[in-house]
Amino acid sequence: MSFITRGFSGRRGDRDPRLPPGQTLVSDWPVLSAGPTPQVDTADWEFSVRTENGVHRWSWDELRALGIEDITTDIHCVTHWTKLEMPWRGVSLDKIFATVETDHDYVMAHSYGGYTTNVPLEDLLDGKSWIAFEADGEPLDPEHGGPARLLVPHLYFWKSAKWIQGLVTMPSDDPGFWEQNGYHLHGDPWQEERYW
Repeated sequence: MSFITRGFSGRRGDRDPRLPPGQTLVSDWPVLSAGPTPQVDTADWEFSVRTENGVHRWSWDELRALGIEDITTDIHCVTHWTKLEMPWRGVSLDKIFATVETDHDYVMAHSYGGYTTNVPLEDLLDGKSWIAFEADGEPLDPEHGGPARLLVPHLYFWKSAKWIQGLVTMPSDDPGFWEQNGYHLHGDPWQEERYW
C-alpha cells in the first residue's frame, strides 16, 4: 500500500502562486498557430469594430493615436505553458470602445488569415484587453501575431487572436474556430476552462 496519494505534486508552498492549475513556467515564447502566417504591412493594416449600429475603422496610425499603454502581464496557453511578467505595448480596448455603441454582449474577433475567436465584451473592457503591437520591447514578429494581436491575458492565450483585423459584436456567444473544435467557450485558466 502506497502512502503517497495519486496526483501528489509536492507541497502547495512550492508552487508559484501566479501559476494557474496545470500550468508550467517557460522562459521562451512558444509559437503555435492554426494555419499559415499572414504577412500584413502596417501601411495596409486596418482595424474595425462592426456593431448593429455600423462600422468603425482605424488605420495603423489612427489606432496608435488613441494612446499607447505599457502593460506587464502573465500569459497562459491552453497547452500548459505560462510566461510571467511579460512586457507589452498596445492600445486599450476601452479607448476603442469609447466611441462605439452596442447593445450586444459578445464579440467575434477576426484575424487576417481567417482565424476567429469569441469573447464576452465584459472580458475586453475595464482595463482587461489591448490591441498589442510590441512584446518584450520589440515589435511583434509575424509568427507571434504581428503587426498587431488582441491581448486578453486573463483568458487562455488562444483568445488573444493573432493578426487581429477586427471585432464583430454579437447578441449571443457563438463559437469561433477553436471553440467549434472542442475548446471551451470562455477559457479562464484559473478555472481550467480548456475544453468542453
